[in-house]
This record gives sequence, C-alpha cells and structure tokens, in this order.
Amino acid sequence: MTTATVDLFDLDLFADGPPHHLFRRLRAESPVCFLSEPDGPGYWGVFDYEHVVEVSRHPLQYGSHPNTMIPDPDEGDGGAGELMLNQDPPRHTQLRKLVNRGFTPRQVATLEPRVTRIIDRILDRAAETGRFDLVKDVAVELPLQVIAELVGVPDAERHQVFAWTEQMMSLDDPELGRTTADARAAMAEMFAYADRLAAERAAGDGSDLLSVLLAGEVDGERLSAFDVDLFFMLLMNAGSETTRNLITGGTLALFDHPDERARLQADPTLLPGAVEEMLRWVTPVLHFRRTARQDATLADQSIRAGDKVAIWYVSANRDPAAFADPDRFDVTRSPNEHVAFGAGGPHFCLGAGLARLESRLVLQALLERLPDLRADGPIQRLRSNFLNSIKAMPVTAG
Repeated sequence: MTTATVDLFDLDLFADGPPHHLFRRLRAESPVCFLSEPDGPGYWGVFDYEHVVEVSRHPLQYGSHPNTMIPDPDEGDGGAGELMLNQDPPRHTQLRKLVNRGFTPRQVATLEPRVTRIIDRILDRAAETGRFDLVKDVAVELPLQVIAELVGVPDAERHQVFAWTEQMMSLDDPELGRTTADARAAMAEMFAYADRLAAERAAGDGSDLLSVLLAGEVDGERLSAFDVDLFFMLLMNAGSETTRNLITGGTLALFDHPDERARLQADPTLLPGAVEEMLRWVTPVLHFRRTARQDATLADQSIRAGDKVAIWYVSANRDPAAFADPDRFDVTRSPNEHVAFGAGGPHFCLGAGLARLESRLVLQALLERLPDLRADGPIQRLRSNFLNSIKAMPVTAG
C-alpha cells in the first residue's frame, strides 16, 4: 500500500486556492495513494487523469452510496444519503430521468433569451455605482435567479433559499463560524419550505421542476415528500454554487491573464472554448468520493471492498499526461477533455449545459459592457477542500 503524509483536510493549504504544487507532486510520486482523514479510517486519493476517469466510468465497482463526501454521514445527516447524487443505478438513473428533460441541450437553448434578460437587469444594477462585488452582485444572482425560476421558487423568496444553501455548503470555512447544527437547521428549514411549495402545487399541472417532481413516478409510485425535499435541496444547491464559482474564478483568470482577455474581447466567438478552459482551470468542485463495491486493483494499489476512493478532479485537470502545458491558461485550448463536470459515467453533471450557457452569456456581457472591469480590493476565498469558491471579489467598472 502506498501512503502519503499530505493532509488534504488542512484547510490552510486551500487558503489561496487549490494547492496545485502538492497535487503536482502526488501525481508524479503516488497518483493513487492512501491518506488519513480526521475521525475516520482514511481514504484512497486518486490524482491523475487516467485513474479519475477509470473510477468515474465504473459505477458498479466504485459506487456513490452512501456518500459523495469523504467523511461518512452520521445519524443526523437529515437523510442526505438518499440524495440522487449519493445514489447508484438503477435508482440514480430513475431519479435523474424525472428532471432530465429540464436540462436537455434543446431545452437549455430555449433559455438563452431569458438568461440574457436576467443578466442585463443584474448588470444594470451593478454598474450604477461603478464599484460592486462580482460575487454578491453578479455571480450569485444569475444562477440563483435562473434555477429559482426553473424550480418554481418565487422571486421574493430566492435569497432566503440561497441563505440556507450557503449555511449548508460552507461548513469548512472557520471564518464563517458555522456548525454542523447550523447546517442541519438550514436543511430542516429548506425541507419545510419545499413542503409548503409542494402543497401549493399539489393540485396543479405546472411546468416548473418542482411540479414535474410531484407528478413523476419511480417504479409506478409517486415520490415521497421526503424524496421531493431532497431533490429540491439538490437542485437549489447544485444549480447555484457551481456556476457562481465558475463565473468568479473564470473572471479572475482573465484578470490574471490580460493577453487572453484581450483575445476574447477581440474575438467573442472564442467564448465557448474559453468557458471550457475556465472549467478546467478553476474546477469548481475539487473532488467527489466513491466507495469500492468489491476488491479491485487501481494503479497497482489493492483497493478493498468498502474502501473510500476520492477522485480529485482539480488534480486531474492539471495532469500533463492529458493536457499540454497544463499550468498555462489558454482560451483556445483544444482538445480540452476536462473533468470539471465529472469524468463520464452516470454522474456526469446534470446541469452542465445550463452552467455553460449562463457562464458564456455573463462573461460575454461583462467583456462587452464593462471592458475595463478590474479588481478593486482583496479577494476573499472560501477555505474549503471541496469547493473552489470566492466569497468576495470587489471590482470597479470604468
């Protein structure tokens, strides 16, 4: 067994963003190795592109249940182990089919005019003062408004739902002072809210995703109220956090690489490819866990049934075996088979198309409407080994 002494639960390592120097060393010396975890039995870390893809594409060997976070769920997790994200086929496939039609390429394409209108409203407000927080005033607002509309959350209530999301997703950061009890309380409030919305739609035939869930069936049976609550939480969390982090991290990459920004301003047709490079460069979700279903060998390491296996997308996306000059930000990079949305298999991100659309449109609007946008103050990062997230990013336009 190859073990490593690196403690990837030491959040100081992530204070300035992902510790790429450590991932570079792990890929070179021990791309699959056993690491310790606080209050747990330890886990296998997978750091190179080849084996991240291998684990991702074999869900029967490496399953998502009971948890996609490295720590094991406890009895007070609110039933999060039943989330679609934490399920394996066939149940994962059945649950995913219920909402899949809301995220097909054709359906996402129809959203472009609505997303553009939302972006225009957001930037109109943000640009009035000339100085604003790109996170709070733009990157949070866009995906939140879009997913709230798709799910069926009234406009006036979306910020409360987002506050619950933040309370659940930012436990890692000691500066925020949030506890496990806070996260559970937020989950309970979100579930109660979802129950109220569901009751309002119970007799209707709405087209929003919550109505779709209420009308959907798995194996001939309607979803339980608890299943609906979990789905609602997943959609609101995943629908806002990942895109927000891509927008802020991608904009920061353009600030840090002015020549690449100039290329985009000169040729906006490069934007779709630039979004792919931002996804690779930022990697909004740093890792997910799988659990070995049976004994296996991975990169000459003996994995036993029941072992935790964490696939570090952020490391795979800088693997020189998969990307030429991986530490160079290049908006014209091609090919660019990054794993920011997963590495294939049944858990490939359901909302990938929507995230791409939102990010492309808001970046285009920023480049066109605020061509001189620049950082104007210290950037505050979330101290997390799970999300590559920026908490505050003051900018000035003009």
